Amino acid sequence: MSLTYWIPFFIVVLGNIGYHVVAKATSVSAPPFLALSVTYLVSFLLCAAAYVVTGPSLRQDLSALNWASAAWGLTLVAVEFGYILLYRAGWKISMASLLANVSVALLLAGIGLLLYKDVLLPRQIIGIILCLIGVFFLRP
Repeated sequence: MSLTYWIPFFIVVLGNIGYHVVAKATSVSAPPFLALSVTYLVSFLLCAAAYVVTGPSLRQDLSALNWASAAWGLTLVAVEFGYILLYRAGWKISMASLLANVSVALLLAGIGLLLYKDVLLPRQIIGIILCLIGVFFLRP
């Protein structure tokens, strides 16, 4: 497999590591929604600058958007607010993401089967069973 296959994977992995380290480091005395507002302001500025640099056609590109962009914003706030609350509740950084991501992966496997007609191979079913066993052992 080529680098163009693996580079996005490593971006996701490194981004997620940074994400959790920073979420855990968010000041306990800072109001979560203020911290998230600053987070989104910085994100907006970075994304807007990257969009401008890539030679946009704003009018044409806006028409290509659908409801998913707004819904994505809602889900991002839910995830980030949830992680801030998890870490403030005392979850360990080593367990919070692991348990949450395994849970999400298991639920997405079911959603993939039901809504997107994904097909699971026998070895993937074994992997799901092992994940379920892992969740049992990881529970707090």
